[in-house]
Amino acid sequence: MVSAMRKRRDAVRRNDLGLPPGTPVYVGDREPTKMRLSVIGYDPIGSWTRTAPDVEELLRYRNPGGVNWINVNGLKDGEAISRLAEAYGIHPLTVEDILNTEHRPKIEEFDDYLFITLKAITWREAGAEEAGGADYEQISIILTRDTVITFQEVPGDSFDPIRKRIESGAGRIRKMGPDYLAYGLADSIIDSYFIVLDRLGTQLETYETRALEESGTRFMRDIQCVKQEIVRMRRSIWPLRESVSALLRLESELVSAEMAPFLKDLHDNTVQAAETVENYRELIAGVLEVNLSAISNRMNEIMKVLTIISTIFIPLTFIAGVYGMNFRFMPELESRWGYPAVWGAMGLIAGGMIAFFKKRKWW
Repeated sequence: MVSAMRKRRDAVRRNDLGLPPGTPVYVGDREPTKMRLSVIGYDPIGSWTRTAPDVEELLRYRNPGGVNWINVNGLKDGEAISRLAEAYGIHPLTVEDILNTEHRPKIEEFDDYLFITLKAITWREAGAEEAGGADYEQISIILTRDTVITFQEVPGDSFDPIRKRIESGAGRIRKMGPDYLAYGLADSIIDSYFIVLDRLGTQLETYETRALEESGTRFMRDIQCVKQEIVRMRRSIWPLRESVSALLRLESELVSAEMAPFLKDLHDNTVQAAETVENYRELIAGVLEVNLSAISNRMNEIMKVLTIISTIFIPLTFIAGVYGMNFRFMPELESRWGYPAVWGAMGLIAGGMIAFFKKRKWW
């Protein structure tokens, strides 16, 4: 996992260095994918879906009488994204932010639109060559008076539940305006955080058990990988909490007053996710402390055993040293029972010391 994270960090492309502000150049940690365009239009009566090979054809599907949802999947064609942005009066600096996937989550208000960027986090199952972990994708959302435009980095269908609700007419989504659609998209992304957090929580439970049993470098390497993952999640979630809080206080014609309870719920979910991440950080610190304490306790036990053994052998070594002296006239040297007597004395001393240590519960 460490090598994978290092590769992602080292792969960040800085093709925008030296270019004028607003230049539509992709910046990210993965190869950009070919752009795919789709649009969904709906009103309280029905809905329709179209795909388009280029921006010009996509713009012909615009329905001014209802809500339009344009999805741009893949950020490879910066020029096409600029043409789409120009058609909706989106500032070039916003386009630059869309294509720079290293931005922190934020919400910006403009005269004719709101720009929201946040990180979608999904769980990657462990494979034969790569460990499981979290994958990050920047999602940008632009809210206008009758249209919501979403920009995704990689192919996929992160918003499939929203599409199904529009097609089936379930819930209130077809009865509400584009601001509710933008809320629903952001809410689906934030809800996915809890799935990833739940998987991380399960991993941390196993690490709590391993902390008392393992003391090798493998455990420290694994726990550091999880710690880095949590730190990265914190960088993605905490700024979003501030942005959603600012959205609650926002006075914009693009967000109706009836959206207030929904935005409050969105803020509560974001706060809960941020607090969960913070709890995991504290739990990681606790696991590391437990592991270090377990290592220290095991080392103390080893040192205690070695100290007791050394203490027992100190008088025995003294006796052996005395009778190992090469003096000619030593009274016990000529004794018939001298040798077994010395062994007996040494045995009694060792046994007495062991009994003393046992009585004092030192061993």
